[in-house]
Amino acid sequence: MKTKIIAAALAGALTISIAYAEEKTPGFNQKIPEKIMTPDKVQSRIGALDFVDGVPTVDTTQKLYDNLDYLRGVEVFLNFIPATSMEALRLGNVDRGATKTNQIVILDQLADSNPLWLTANTDTVYLSGFLDLKADGPTVVEIPPGCGPTTVNDAYFRFVTDMGGPGPDAGQGGKYLIVPDWFKGVLPKDKKDGGEYFISRSPSQVNWLIARGFLKDGKPDAASKMFRDGVKVYSLSKASNPPAMEFINASKIAYNTIHANDFEFFEELDHVIQREPLEVFDPELRGLAASIGIVKGKKFAPDARMKKILTDAVTVGNATARAISFRNRDPRAPLYPNSQWFTGFIANDYRWLGGDEMAGRDLDARTYFFYIATVNTPKMAARIPGKGSQYAFCTADSSGTPFDGAKNYKVNIPANVPAADFWSVVIYDPQTRSELQTSQPYPSKNNKRDKLITNADGSVDLYFGPTAPAGKEANWTQTVPKKGWFTLFRLYGPLDPWFDKQWKPGEIELVK
Repeated sequence: MKTKIIAAALAGALTISIAYAEEKTPGFNQKIPEKIMTPDKVQSRIGALDFVDGVPTVDTTQKLYDNLDYLRGVEVFLNFIPATSMEALRLGNVDRGATKTNQIVILDQLADSNPLWLTANTDTVYLSGFLDLKADGPTVVEIPPGCGPTTVNDAYFRFVTDMGGPGPDAGQGGKYLIVPDWFKGVLPKDKKDGGEYFISRSPSQVNWLIARGFLKDGKPDAASKMFRDGVKVYSLSKASNPPAMEFINASKIAYNTIHANDFEFFEELDHVIQREPLEVFDPELRGLAASIGIVKGKKFAPDARMKKILTDAVTVGNATARAISFRNRDPRAPLYPNSQWFTGFIANDYRWLGGDEMAGRDLDARTYFFYIATVNTPKMAARIPGKGSQYAFCTADSSGTPFDGAKNYKVNIPANVPAADFWSVVIYDPQTRSELQTSQPYPSKNNKRDKLITNADGSVDLYFGPTAPAGKEANWTQTVPKKGWFTLFRLYGPLDPWFDKQWKPGEIELVK
């Protein structure tokens, strides 16, 4: 019986083998799976693709390489926004005359709508300086007591250290030492080891120091004086005789700190890559830039064909960044169910690793943040009640329709806003992602600076439109017909009800 079963099995296998052989693919000795074959003509989103026995024709090859260069150009734009955004900020400081480490830009009268800054606030005094670790080596930053959130980011907008209230000095002031990764010399002791400095390392030559000072009695004077009297930046090698500080006021002045959205974007990026140490960007990112001709140590000189392709690529890259920023599809982005209030740090991760790192880098979440904002610190993403800041973005009304500057809107801010320091609402221009320019120099409302009309229940109604509603002028922010706008709701010193979502702002409603 056993012998018969084996014989039957062998006969069956032989039959299958013969059948398979009988169905052999023309030109082959065996049947070849269809899924690994390429037809002589294939229709695709870039048109018809022609092959001769799997080898692309000359015309199809050119079409495919043009498409590959285009795709790489789009990816370079989306992935390098942090680098060019930082470079644009640096160039903005240079435009104001701050070309050395001891030259610091300060917005003494706050950030009004004249400077082009990505979603700057109108509520704190900004201090903006750039460290040059190649020229100065380890660099000291002294900050006075009472500083608000202060951060150092590297040339790719990666976090280096916090200072001030959310930093290790906890608002008491102190000396920070920023050390380049390539420095091999002797350093003083770290504060945690009984030394004088809070020490951090950075991989890049350029590093941004951005500080915020709080208003006192609704005015910026005290914060401005605190910065001018107490902030010092100098090379550790000159600690015994540091150069005098120079503070340059940039309030009420029109200048730009925003990266290009046309071909010049690639030139800005090339400048960064030529200047910075090789290790600032990992091999994957360097390879992406190199695929379109941006290589450290080589001249970026695309020919006419490549320049045309890259011009198309940056057009689509910019459009894609705008889709991600203003019509975000990530289900984690809304702060509340059926809400138009969105978080800035998707998954509450300043590294854009999804919080658990399982999915790797969340590229769209990173693009979303850096296309409309600046300053990267874990304190803006983490739950730290009473310290730092939290943000909610809103780009559309309660129906999901983007805001129209010719129409009128209203939002209710419930009582007992969970903000230890202050809360504010600032509106921005979707074109520049900077403050909306109107007859109001500060397109915002701040509960500590502005004398807002409060409802009987303690809530506040804010109004947006081209003209103020009668009797509500104190709570009105002007918009511009034929222009859109979007807004950020800020809480400084956010408290537990914010994080627990026991308190939330109302949706912005169209007033009909």
